Amino acid sequence: MSITTHALPHDDYISAVTDALTCGGLDTTDHTWTDDCDTRGTYCYLNAVLTLDPSGTVTSGDDAERSNWPYGLLLIWEWHTGAEADQGEPERGPQWLFAELRSDGSNEYPTELPVPGYASPAAVVDAARQVISREIRPGSFHTSAQPQWAGGIIGAPWDGATELNAACEAWGAAETHDSKAIA
Repeated sequence: MSITTHALPHDDYISAVTDALTCGGLDTTDHTWTDDCDTRGTYCYLNAVLTLDPSGTVTSGDDAERSNWPYGLLLIWEWHTGAEADQGEPERGPQWLFAELRSDGSNEYPTELPVPGYASPAAVVDAARQVISREIRPGSFHTSAQPQWAGGIIGAPWDGATELNAACEAWGAAETHDSKAIA
């Protein structure tokens, strides 16, 4: 997993999720990272992208057209400051999303993964398995990224959720303060 050159609050959490995926037989590819990105060029948010190859076609070069997941599956974790929620960006806090990769490297519209924002790594593994088996189906832009799933929230929060939330909140406070000072 590639982690940015500077430490971010969610690095250890995403490492724990990646380890759980690997232990669960769902290896991530080398297209996996944590980062801080900007939304509309003003405020940053924390994110992580975990790329899975559930069909084994991305890394093996097998015939992708005959596979259930020919180009891979993205698991995306984001933590937003909420500073641009009035402009269509997410509210403050964490969320998990998933999206199927396309042949050109782009992805389908991300859909909410039905787990807590600071889900336990085991909950992320359970939800990923249900996405891979198509029990949880993707939503769309027109359904506000809501999954086609009637099973409710999967799993519980991570044991380190309180500490992670405090670190993300501190990062978010500094980010929105710094961005307002620049503007």
